[in-house]
Amino acid sequence: MAAMVPRPPEGRLVETRQRGWVNPYAGLSAFDFSRQAPPQELSPFVEHFWVVTYTDLAEPYEQRIVSHPTVNMTITHDFHQIAGVIRGGFSYTMHGSGRVIGTRFRPGGFRPFLGRPVSELTGHFTEIGRLYGPAGTTTVRRVLAEPDPRAAVSLIERFLLSLAPERDPVAEEVADLVGLAENDVTITRVDQLAALSGRSMRTLQRLFQDYVGIGPKWVIRRFRLHEAAERVYQGLDLATLAAELGYTDQAHLTRDFTAAVGMPPAAYARLGNRS
Repeated sequence: MAAMVPRPPEGRLVETRQRGWVNPYAGLSAFDFSRQAPPQELSPFVEHFWVVTYTDLAEPYEQRIVSHPTVNMTITHDFHQIAGVIRGGFSYTMHGSGRVIGTRFRPGGFRPFLGRPVSELTGHFTEIGRLYGPAGTTTVRRVLAEPDPRAAVSLIERFLLSLAPERDPVAEEVADLVGLAENDVTITRVDQLAALSGRSMRTLQRLFQDYVGIGPKWVIRRFRLHEAAERVYQGLDLATLAAELGYTDQAHLTRDFTAAVGMPPAAYARLGNRS
């Protein structure tokens, strides 16, 4: 029997932090970023929709992302794909004017739309039309043709509802565990999360691979890196941070941080000082 995991209240607020975005659009007035909560019918599956609109960029702008343990569906004129969990960092370069509309699924929330282990998508970008055929292709075309971002998001909502996803209590339990790993910075090891879940480490590993797409050790370490990026940006001492977040030493944190963020902590801290 799994232990009870604290759950967010119904009608939870949409996350407003840009956690995982490296120095997001620093000093750039050309960008407009917004998030939109899903309708109640989709809230067990979708974390939120997000829209980035940019106009008249004088030069190309590269936004680097330190990924989350989630599946994202992204529609822009350049691509329209479903991204499984991306182990490393990745980036997207924007030119001129445009719009990106994304759907971030809850951890485990894409499992009902896929019908098989989410780990099959990990590290891959799959065309929406390839996964969902003509219905997916038609939705992409309509979203790209719709000038109003809210109306475009509504088109995505209707498409997802048309797929008739069924609530899965295991998926929701896994999502709660991922949320616990994200919000409790004292969780630095899989055995801690397993104890809170009431499940064995082996079972937890299997559930995360099936529903999240990646193992719990990666999930915990990724969230601690998100925490590190925020706090380094704010000027916290690196040695203190490494100890708090469960790293063996400062060098260990520096290696992980540089691999994910694309620069060492000291360089990232300087970005915060310039903001």
